[in-house]
Amino acid sequence: MWKLRKDEASSVAQPASSTAASYTPATETPVEAPKADTVRTEMARLGKSVVVKGELSGSEDLYVDGELEGSIDLREHRLIIGPNGRVRANVDAGDVVIHGKLDGNVHSSERVELKKTAMLVGDIVTQRLVIEDGAYFKGSIDIQKQVAKPATSSGLRFGKGTR
Repeated sequence: MWKLRKDEASSVAQPASSTAASYTPATETPVEAPKADTVRTEMARLGKSVVVKGELSGSEDLYVDGELEGSIDLREHRLIIGPNGRVRANVDAGDVVIHGKLDGNVHSSERVELKKTAMLVGDIVTQRLVIEDGAYFKGSIDIQKQVAKPATSSGLRFGKGTR
């Protein structure tokens, strides 16, 4: 067996008492709070064996790794098509990330990302587009300009008939 020196014995953590307030860890690492726009509270998931036919809409993010046929409406939310995902639908979502296969048109208010394993046959309408090397895409692309919010601090106002 080994024996602790006097200076080591004081640094060894003692068993926690019944109150959590008295416990202090020996080393603390600072944790940066995530940005508000990257925090996703809920995400629904369709697994590999799930097959859906019809209209799908929701107010949360969706991960599809199965088959889906019809239409998808997830305005202001994220759609992720996993590597096993096979989707035949028109998509309307905030962000769209494709790892698998999508046959249909994509309308995204923010961003579309085609990963290297993606296969997309259809038209894309979005503000930002990322296509990784190796991704397959057949269709047209319409990049929309970001809608600028009016400046309220300058005191400028636009009424009818003025531009």
